[in-house]
Amino acid sequence: MTSIKEFQVTFDCAEPERLARFWCEVLGYVVPPPPAEFGTWDDYRRSLPPERRDAWFACIDPSGVGPRLYFQRVPEGKAAKNRLHLDVRVGTGLVGEERLAALEAECARLVPLGAVHVRTLYDGNDACIPMQDIEGNEFCID
Repeated sequence: MTSIKEFQVTFDCAEPERLARFWCEVLGYVVPPPPAEFGTWDDYRRSLPPERRDAWFACIDPSGVGPRLYFQRVPEGKAAKNRLHLDVRVGTGLVGEERLAALEAECARLVPLGAVHVRTLYDGNDACIPMQDIEGNEFCID
C-alpha cells in the first residue's frame, strides 16, 4: 500500500481569488505562475468561457512545505460552522503571557486584512484566538 505524500486543502467559497489572496497574506503563501502557455492569469481567464472565469484560484507555500490551498466557487453560501478549520501556528513553544502576546499581535495583523476576531481564550498558560476569514470560515490563531 502506498502512502499519500501530498494533499491540498480546498475551500468552497463565493470569491475564489479574493479569498486566496487573503490566505496568501495570512500564511505568506504566493500565487503560482499561470499555465505555461499564458503570460498572466488574466490571459488565462480571458481564454475561458464566461461561466468558467473566476471559478477557482489557488495559492502555494513558496517553500514547498505546506499544502496547496485551492478555492472553488460554489453557488450556495456558508450555512453552518466548519467541521474542519486551519490553525495558524504562531505561538508554538510559547506559554503564558508571551504566548498570548504573540497570538494577539497576529490577530492585530489579520483584522485589517478583513479577518474577524471572535474571542480570545486564555487560561493563564495556554491561549487560542478563534477568528473568521473574509467569507466567515473559522480558523484559529494558535
